[in-house]
Amino acid sequence: MENPREARIAQVVRTTKETDIDLTINLDGTGEADISTGVPFFDHMLDAFARHGLFDLTVKAQGDIEVSAHHTVEDVGIVLGQAVAKALGDKRGIVRFGTSFVPMDESLIQASLDISGRGQLHFAIDVPMEMLGIFNSSLAKEFFIAFAQNAGITLHLIEAAGENTHHIIEAAFKACGRALCDATRINPRVADALPSTKGML
Repeated sequence: MENPREARIAQVVRTTKETDIDLTINLDGTGEADISTGVPFFDHMLDAFARHGLFDLTVKAQGDIEVSAHHTVEDVGIVLGQAVAKALGDKRGIVRFGTSFVPMDESLIQASLDISGRGQLHFAIDVPMEMLGIFNSSLAKEFFIAFAQNAGITLHLIEAAGENTHHIIEAAFKACGRALCDATRINPRVADALPSTKGML
């Protein structure tokens, strides 16, 4: 019998009047990333998320970036969250919780998450307002809101130190990837059990 643990892979395609997104994630990958959203800084952040979370991630997105990068960034967050939830399947055997502290030069960001089924973001990061190419720095929070809600993850992002906008945001993406990597791991001691006293996640 095929072991479903060998294929925690999901593809989600989502098309609206504002964006057209095709995304595939392998939770048990090696960090291979192929990202194209039309928003170069965002591509860089998604690449960092995948590489440090050891997820194989392919994202092909087209959006109305001539208006703003907002729709593209938020909608990729929605689709990535949906793909993670789909790839997790019944969630049996997962570690469930993950925490990572990631420094980047002067910045230090903590990501702590619970694959709880209760999608919510708690964002304690002071991101300076700045344009990073066509990426408005305020979009980082919008991405994480969309991702957490659609993945069914309770996500805390906390800034311990930081000054440079790029460093703060990149550390947050890397920390989230690493924390998610830990939380989605299969614990062989409870490989067939749900990590919940309620019997469901």
